[in-house]
Amino acid sequence: MNAFASALSTLPQPGDAAREACAAVRHDLGVRRPDLVVVFATPDLMANAAGIAAIVNAELGPGALIGCTAEAVVGTGREVEAPPGLSLWAAALPDTVLEPFVLDPGLDEDGATVLTGWPAQVDPHAPEEIATDHAVILLADPFSFPPDSLHGPDGKPAARTVIGGMASGGRGPGEHRLIFGEHVLAEGAVGVVVPGAHAVVSQGCRPVGPEMTITACHDGVVEELAGRPALERVQAVVEDLPGEDRALVDQGVLAGLVEDGNKPQLEQGDFLIRGILGGDPSSGAIALGERVRVGQVMRLQVRDHESADADLRRALEGVPGAAAGGALLFTCNGRGTRMFPEPDHDARAVADVLGPVPLAGLFCNGEIGPVGGRAHLHGFTATLAVFTTG
Repeated sequence: MNAFASALSTLPQPGDAAREACAAVRHDLGVRRPDLVVVFATPDLMANAAGIAAIVNAELGPGALIGCTAEAVVGTGREVEAPPGLSLWAAALPDTVLEPFVLDPGLDEDGATVLTGWPAQVDPHAPEEIATDHAVILLADPFSFPPDSLHGPDGKPAARTVIGGMASGGRGPGEHRLIFGEHVLAEGAVGVVVPGAHAVVSQGCRPVGPEMTITACHDGVVEELAGRPALERVQAVVEDLPGEDRALVDQGVLAGLVEDGNKPQLEQGDFLIRGILGGDPSSGAIALGERVRVGQVMRLQVRDHESADADLRRALEGVPGAAAGGALLFTCNGRGTRMFPEPDHDARAVADVLGPVPLAGLFCNGEIGPVGGRAHLHGFTATLAVFTTG
């Protein structure tokens, strides 16, 4: 039987915070030794990342340990948005084989940054017959993790269940810290392959207006929607919206792209949300932050705190029937009290829907989670890895 525990500490000294969190986790796990431990800490504490790693290893003896710097941290029912804060999560997963790994940045023959070190069964470039449906928990440095690292050789997102996020709190390259076992890294990514984790992705939006088919495009530029210039079509849809929706559009309109075109009935979570970066009145084209293809369905989206709340709760309600035992939350650093009128929103929503399960997480510089069966890098999103007790 799987067992989980989590703890938050706001003590100002790294060693004290790590020991306090370890003691709470050890108490809740009892005699069980954790197979996986994940730790997040604010930059002031992560200045001694090596010390934190040494204490966690000595106190808990985990089979695998990963962690990263966090602008703000999350615990069960609570979000600590100002330092100091350390969040620790532990899982005893008997009969589960974990595979921790490090992704190292390097340069390809064209001088572009590439990451090496993916385990074969989850490598985005691996043939489909090698791939498995195992989940990957991934923590990455945003300055050395190319967004297309999740993509296969054809440029399309790889069909892998990757859940995680970008470290946050650092102002420039080399300022984040990644923990891998006893080691501390300043670039690349750390992760662990773990069977049995269920992905939850909430992009915090709701669709408005009709579904439209992309009829002409190249790369991330949409030239036509349903046979008309894309900018003209978008403007016509906005004009037809009710007043409340138009007011949200004024704050920023987004594009929802359907990744799985085989679904007979599209629902809110079936759209990959991307920003509309601009429009060209002379050509009628619009630019999106994502490659698109002819025949792909697009629908406009709006986001506010009410839609974000509803979408997260809807996504959590889709967790399979087995009892949730623990969860890791990767929420955008634009959420929290920057988006919601009350503190602790995402952590409380998890507790409301899943119960007070052991939870840990961080406010990210970008969140990773699957949409349409493929891994993507998101913004303003809450993604979770939910583990069951069975």
